[in-house]
Amino acid sequence: GKNHVGLNKCPSCPPLTGLVVLLLLQEGCAYKLVCYFTNWSQDRQEPGKFTLENTDPFLCSHLIYSFASISNNKVIIKDKNEAKLYQTINSLKTKNPKLKILLSIGGYLFGSKGFHPVVESSSSTLKFVNSVILFLRNHNFDGLDISWIYPNVKDNTHLTVLIHKLAEAFQQDFVKSTKERLLLTAGVSAGRQMIDNSYQIKELAKDLDFINLLSFDFHGSWEKPLVTGHNSPLRKGQLDRGTSSYYNVEYAVGYWINKGMPAEKVVMGIPTYGRSFTLASAETAVGAPASGPGAAGPITKSSGFLAYYEICQFLQGAKITRLQDQQVPYAVKGNQWVGYDDVESVETKVRVLLTNQVC
Repeated sequence: GKNHVGLNKCPSCPPLTGLVVLLLLQEGCAYKLVCYFTNWSQDRQEPGKFTLENTDPFLCSHLIYSFASISNNKVIIKDKNEAKLYQTINSLKTKNPKLKILLSIGGYLFGSKGFHPVVESSSSTLKFVNSVILFLRNHNFDGLDISWIYPNVKDNTHLTVLIHKLAEAFQQDFVKSTKERLLLTAGVSAGRQMIDNSYQIKELAKDLDFINLLSFDFHGSWEKPLVTGHNSPLRKGQLDRGTSSYYNVEYAVGYWINKGMPAEKVVMGIPTYGRSFTLASAETAVGAPASGPGAAGPITKSSGFLAYYEICQFLQGAKITRLQDQQVPYAVKGNQWVGYDDVESVETKVRVLLTNQVC
């Protein structure tokens, strides 16, 4: 339902500044609702400030704290409130003992190079794996998410080996531990070329509990030629030709499954933000020429990007259009254009996910 994905109707939008929501249909038609919490959202001004304490412990089945980093092949969290963070994690799990909290390592800023020292030798990998288990157990995490953004062709074997070593070690830890086995997941690309180059999918499928498919950022102000396009369309648009026909959620989910990832291990990403453009002419449809990214939001202060609560404000006085082919909305106000997800588009995505899975 709409409340499960943390998207309520405007104007009373919750400050989900730190959550990216991912949905998965599991065996038996039960679902996982996986939420990424970004640690930098706690430093924003109100109403965009979002702390782990703000999180409803019953909203998500899995909460992924992002992002930890690596120093000298060991896990570190550069959080000034680190001690408080671990207390909060424990209190959330006290309120909801079924909640699984994972730690994510990597992310966009950490990049691909951040993982290179870890995978350059078997000894550096072993040091990292051992530090991961110690860290997760000491701080009461339930698992690890590897968010390697993104491995290149040369890296894909390294990623496979790293995941395999982690999976083996998690199993050994489980055998000698009184606790449940640590979960192992990965944040992965939804772009076809990246999928082909970056992942040995059949091997990863053996070791990962599930993948978090980053099925958003299909279009944005980085593209050339610069025209408007939706952040996370469900289906391909009427204008999509050639490789553009790959840039949608349905294609990405299907492609991962066709390449060997079991359907029950594919978690579909749903963004709680939109991508924006500044229009270059009076044209406002998808594919309209743009002169650059959209204006930065008042809270997130990042051009070409608006958090859901900023979109709620933007929609007041804006013209909203629902794309019948791609089944997502966009809004235009003046020369500003933003493609985003709302309650209806999220419900549609979840319904399609439920329909397409074999139960």
